[in-house]
Amino acid sequence: MVIALGLALAGCSFGDSADPQPTRSVASPPVTGAVGLGDPYFPAYGDAGYTVDHYHLRVRYDPSSQQLAGAATIEATAADEGLASFGFDLSGLTVETVTVDGTPAEAARGDEKLLVTPAEPVAAGAEFVVEVGYGGVPEPVHSPQLGTNGFHHTDDGAFVIGQPRSASTWYPANDHPSDKATYTIDLTVPDGLAAISNGVPLGRESTDGWTTWQWEERTPMASYLTTLAIGDYRVHEAEHAGRPMVTAVHSDLPETVDEQLQRSGEIADVLSEWFGPYPVDAYGGIALSDRRINFALETQSRPIYGPGFFASGDATWVIVHELAHQWFGNSVSINTWDEIWLNEGFATYAEWLWEEQDGGDTVQETFDVYWEGPYAEESDWSPPPGDPGAAALLTAPVYLRGAMTLHALRLTVGEEAFFEILRTWPAEQRNRNATTGQLIALSERISGQSLRPLFDAWLYGTDRPPYPG
Repeated sequence: MVIALGLALAGCSFGDSADPQPTRSVASPPVTGAVGLGDPYFPAYGDAGYTVDHYHLRVRYDPSSQQLAGAATIEATAADEGLASFGFDLSGLTVETVTVDGTPAEAARGDEKLLVTPAEPVAAGAEFVVEVGYGGVPEPVHSPQLGTNGFHHTDDGAFVIGQPRSASTWYPANDHPSDKATYTIDLTVPDGLAAISNGVPLGRESTDGWTTWQWEERTPMASYLTTLAIGDYRVHEAEHAGRPMVTAVHSDLPETVDEQLQRSGEIADVLSEWFGPYPVDAYGGIALSDRRINFALETQSRPIYGPGFFASGDATWVIVHELAHQWFGNSVSINTWDEIWLNEGFATYAEWLWEEQDGGDTVQETFDVYWEGPYAEESDWSPPPGDPGAAALLTAPVYLRGAMTLHALRLTVGEEAFFEILRTWPAEQRNRNATTGQLIALSERISGQSLRPLFDAWLYGTDRPPYPG
């Protein structure tokens, strides 16, 4: 999720890689809008012609010139129809080489797309490997409704953060949450800088004034959940519950931030009591000092936070929210962006559960505050969280009404059934993409009740539903 503070709420070849093979040709005119998954909000994102199994990204970044040189090896499987051509999402960067199974391929650039035409079509259901050499000065993408997302340069390095897309600003990706993959990420930076990414740290190697930090995310991950943070960070490496925990705090921030992020393992343990076993292979967090960023994001295994969350002292609530997303949003991922409430409603409800167990307001009291306060007027019940529209993807109703929907479910089915639903949903849908319809079916199966009218009223209605229970 993105959670905002207001919501209490010309490229060069990569490093030491082998000499690249040239592409066969560059098509003209550019291809635009030729590829897309057909998401109801963002139809041009992604490509339905294949699924990615694994990305190996080798990225070299020089903060002094802001130049990135990248080499991506993408292991994929063609859909049942086979592939005469296919696309990746890629914004701004220059593509130098493309091969498919070792043979040079045609490459055409379009509107934030890279269209690849292999020398021979890929057979239906076949596994294939694409290698892309690319580079340039990465830039974020802008949207009037969704803000600035993706690759950001800083005085001492760079970082990546953003939703619904950010991956395509620094590597070619099937940039849609319905296509999750595993990752190996090698980040090469000048000696003395940290280079943090997702997953398990594999070590680092230094040569000729450059250090390569190696990371591996072994749990399937949606592309918008990938991140990097390069710069002057205090990096702490430890182990928690048999998994590595890596936290990185920019040196401009006080050391009290380090102490808060190092509670991530402890917080995840409490969440595990409600939601079941922690679903990814590493713990941690990244704290930025860049005040352009006023939100946090659940980047997998290592959430990334804007500095404002720590300015007032205790940021536990947002750490809870982002760690809850490791279950809801990361492990159980949405299939299309219109169902974002499945991410944000559960993570917000985790905040309410945490506050109650920590001695604050009960979940019931929090629910009643929103029932009687901000949402007391009928006009405040729009947009509906189950289909808010692309422009309202990350607005308050998605978070708050999403959480209220879950509490309405709890009051309707009772404590035992509700907490069984909370545990069973991430267990049965682990590492998958899931839908609201599947959650309703699970809830009806466990409770023995007909619940479609309840979900319809709370998720899709524009009038305030009757008080539940």
